[in-house]
Amino acid sequence: MKFTPDGKLVLISLLGGSGLVILHSATHKEIKRIDLGGGAAGIQMQPDGSRAYVACTGGDYVAVIDLKTLEIAGRINAGPEPDGLAWSLRR
Repeated sequence: MKFTPDGKLVLISLLGGSGLVILHSATHKEIKRIDLGGGAAGIQMQPDGSRAYVACTGGDYVAVIDLKTLEIAGRINAGPEPDGLAWSLRR
């Protein structure tokens, strides 16, 4: 589970399910369910809040989610069973 930087949305990965659920944090209402084709694990947010990255363990990739449209914006091939994610800044 991960909150967007502005705190308005909550993204919940469904490791035993097929993807990602997005909830409105104040109302707890489901806004969208995104099928990622298999179990999803770790979630990481881009610091500016424009994208989220979701490790798709069963599919061996990381899904890129556009947080403005709440659609899949791309895929990053990650090798076998990606899980946790971290964000690193170059200084």
